[in-house]
Amino acid sequence: MQNATEISKPSQSGARSGIIDANMHWLPETLFSDERLLEAFLSAPPREYGIHAELRPVPGDTIRQIVIEQPKGYEVLNYAQDQYDRSRQIADMDAAGIERAIFRLPCWQEWLDLDTCKIVNDGLARHVRSNPDRFSALAVAPPWGGRESIREVERCLNELGFVGVQMAVHYGQLYLDDAAFKPYLRVLNDLGVPVVVHHTPLPVDYASIVPYTNQRRQYGRCVAQATAVGRELFSGMFDEFPNLTFVHSMLGGGFFAYVEMLFPPKLAAFRDEVDRFEAEAQRLRQQLTRNIYFDMSGAPQWGKAQLECAVKVLGAQNILYGGSYPIRRDWFLQGVDYVKSLGLPAEDQKAILGGNAKRIFKLP
Repeated sequence: MQNATEISKPSQSGARSGIIDANMHWLPETLFSDERLLEAFLSAPPREYGIHAELRPVPGDTIRQIVIEQPKGYEVLNYAQDQYDRSRQIADMDAAGIERAIFRLPCWQEWLDLDTCKIVNDGLARHVRSNPDRFSALAVAPPWGGRESIREVERCLNELGFVGVQMAVHYGQLYLDDAAFKPYLRVLNDLGVPVVVHHTPLPVDYASIVPYTNQRRQYGRCVAQATAVGRELFSGMFDEFPNLTFVHSMLGGGFFAYVEMLFPPKLAAFRDEVDRFEAEAQRLRQQLTRNIYFDMSGAPQWGKAQLECAVKVLGAQNILYGGSYPIRRDWFLQGVDYVKSLGLPAEDQKAILGGNAKRIFKLP
């Protein structure tokens, strides 16, 4: 089995590669220098839910970072200074072989109010305008269906040229199948705009996975995503909103591992005394293919066997390449070559590395 350490030479000529990274993170370059903006971000996470945000130095360095703990004393997010500079992004994209980036906020979608969302959207629009041949963006707005929130989405799509909308996988205690989100989802359904569903640091119920760092910071995100995908399908969301297109990060929390288990076909030749599972496999599998897509969020972190399984189960047409930049430089710089190492058919490889994103987000 080939692992990340065996692929050491990144791809080159990102500007001409045709490869699209559908999951690159963006924060305002002025976040650490604009005190009002910094305070807005630091105060956004709700402390009443045991979430704490604090400005700290990066150990052994002169730069600062925002550290978010949930609960207090357990880090779940770190945002370091000087990681979102556009010239550095372009240089890293070229080194990684990425032609175009689709930018999103990393996890702040869950917390920002409308005024801060407008500041973020305006800043991201300026960022995209600085290099429109290489950058695209996703709009962020509070998802409660208020008139001003809808207007902000429409402004981003129609005036700022954004290619989609971003949401969190859950907001507080509520996953996206909750009735509270229906007014907002109805508008997005009618607009036919793709919705990127970014993972949250932890699922709603997380007490049992807090003590151990990797389980908290990796598995926690997967539990949140896999829970969300299942709820969206079983709730009938896509019966009500058949035009919704969701793109879940972290491969939907490894959702490919549960497809056969959650949607088992009913075999008439065999009879059980007790019918223990819902038998809607065909309809739900169709919706899984039609309405839900998955980005990798860093190919090397999955391993070759898991990525091959994901492609086999979910289909290459439903998987988007994403590197979660700037989380891990090795994931980003080696990610494209890692996908190429899978030995997929050329058509599947092309779809994953750019074709699907180009089609879903209607990119030039």
